[in-house]
Amino acid sequence: MTALLKPLRAAVRDAGGLIYPHPAPPALGEAIEVAPGILWARLPLPFRLDHINLYFLDDGDGWAVLDAGIASPAARDAWDALRAGPLRGRRLTRLIVTHAHPDHIGLAGWLAERFDIPLLIGQTAYLDCLSLSLDPGRLEAKVYRDFYRRNGLDDATNVQLSTLGHGYLRLITPLPVTFERLVAGDRLKLGGRDVSVLSGDGHAPEQIMLHDSAARLFFPADQILAKISPNVSVSPVDPNGDPLGLYLRSLSALRAGVAEEALILPGHGLPFIGLHRRIDELIAHHAARCAALFEACRDRPRAPAELLPVLFPHELDPHQMGFAFNELLAHVNFMLRVGTLQKAPPRGEATRVVAAAG
Repeated sequence: MTALLKPLRAAVRDAGGLIYPHPAPPALGEAIEVAPGILWARLPLPFRLDHINLYFLDDGDGWAVLDAGIASPAARDAWDALRAGPLRGRRLTRLIVTHAHPDHIGLAGWLAERFDIPLLIGQTAYLDCLSLSLDPGRLEAKVYRDFYRRNGLDDATNVQLSTLGHGYLRLITPLPVTFERLVAGDRLKLGGRDVSVLSGDGHAPEQIMLHDSAARLFFPADQILAKISPNVSVSPVDPNGDPLGLYLRSLSALRAGVAEEALILPGHGLPFIGLHRRIDELIAHHAARCAALFEACRDRPRAPAELLPVLFPHELDPHQMGFAFNELLAHVNFMLRVGTLQKAPPRGEATRVVAAAG
């Protein structure tokens, strides 16, 4: 079997109407041509979500790379297999990173140095990752502990989140000292393609997305995934932020700007067709979560920590707890912003919220 594969199975359709033209993912070290001049590969992740998708776009005399993978020995080994297999014989021309989460940016510095290629990235993602790499200890700063305490978490869980829960954020290599900034509205020439740069918030600030409208190809990074809802979290350094409101605004913009028939090439999961259907599902998902929180707050005021089982009833490890709790707060902040929840008198240090009357 060669390392560069053509799809071997016909497209399938799921119960929600999404179409999967390539229903079997590539194995580690292999790649699938998902469109002319576009390769799809995967790198491993050491989490329940066990992979990230990489894409290689024909850039004339080489491949432009979309996203880097996490800084782990297994991911480096997978990169070596790709270079020895489907990427053999052509150089890498540039690295495009969509956002600052370690599964996407972790090996960016390593790749840029190893292959002597420029890093193209949004300024927010570059500065956020650079700040963390220069001062990793900030993840255990008092502002984080105070944030969780104010929202009702007990001390033991607080300590777990501020230590084990943040461990994955350190799985990054030092970034290059220079970068090429990507801004929404830019256009990139990638080989014979004319690609538009879009950005969206909610999952990550100024997350970069690529749109080839002529070929009906869209690379949404983690903004839209086929089977799971992207994590939308409040940051402890922006405790009153409204990432869910920003995320819903981004979905509306994508629905208006990208065709339903486009092939969606996401950061995780399978490529699919049916963007507008999936956007409608995601909007409905968050509406249902807000409705559940409203019902839980109708009888009495509650601290946000008391509401966690409403959205996440299963047991959570420290890694999952950080995502879950901060996503819960994204829904609480959104509901406070739109007026379906309101602040109630605190209990000790803990904030409390209650369903708004009427």
